Amino acid sequence: MPVGSFERYAFIVETAEQIIRARLGEPICIVTLCERLGVSERRLRSAFRTMHGMSPYRHLRKLRMAEARRALLTTDPARATVTVTRIAMDHGFVELGRFAVEYRMAFGESPSATLQRAQA
Repeated sequence: MPVGSFERYAFIVETAEQIIRARLGEPICIVTLCERLGVSERRLRSAFRTMHGMSPYRHLRKLRMAEARRALLTTDPARATVTVTRIAMDHGFVELGRFAVEYRMAFGESPSATLQRAQA
């Protein structure tokens, strides 16, 4: 791959990640990302595969999962309204069962265990 292509891919991925982080709790689709970045879907997918070894959608879920974990770990124990459900939904996860399964696979514990540990 020519150096210019690598730099272009790095720019595309970095900009996409900024857009994604700014809208973690909102649904965002690949087409919307492509429009915002001014690139084709093929170029976006190639950039993510080159830079991260995965599709943009997979990377988006990974980012959201990491941010949800950070929120679970840094929650204020005095705020009784903080729940796993609220945090998951705030980070764009609407299928809570799937969230719990993917969370356990990624971090080796349930989201509720993380929240309890953080509040202890």
